Amino acid sequence: MEALLISTSTVALAEIGDKTQLLSLFLTTKFRNKWAIIMGILVATLLNHGVSAWLGDWITQYLQGDLGRWLIGASFVLLGLWLLVPDKDDSAESPLQKYGAFVASTLLFFVAEIGDKTQIATVLLGAQFNSVVLVTIGTTLGMLLANVPVVLAGDYLMRRIPLKLANILAAFTFIAVGIASLVI
Repeated sequence: MEALLISTSTVALAEIGDKTQLLSLFLTTKFRNKWAIIMGILVATLLNHGVSAWLGDWITQYLQGDLGRWLIGASFVLLGLWLLVPDKDDSAESPLQKYGAFVASTLLFFVAEIGDKTQIATVLLGAQFNSVVLVTIGTTLGMLLANVPVVLAGDYLMRRIPLKLANILAAFTFIAVGIASLVI
């Protein structure tokens, strides 16, 4: 249960102001079918984060003992510091628009998550908790908690969420998890 709660909360916080949240806003300006966008986010995240959590779990076979604990803990701290660096909006006109909201959202979200902070966090969470299913469910829920409101209420929400505060809270959470894994 800890894996689910930490995975959900850290990714939900980390997503606020992230490029995928900006992508959600972009998609709502291009497509009317909001539920197709949400389903695209869900499918892309399940696939991407499922593979990422599995990779994290697999890596722990080779990072046993103190070395693995220190590498994972330090990685969480570094990721927390990275979260303090704001993302840029790199969304542009997409040739995927002709395929519809679901396909465009699925493909764009999957690609946007490759190498993203939340994908790296998912790998680390998979390594930390050795539970591919709970981490995948948790990170997917976190992704949906951060992005579904943007899809449904877009511009209204983006004007009212203090992005700087959310990034600081997300960074603090990752740093705290990293320190806790180093100390415990």
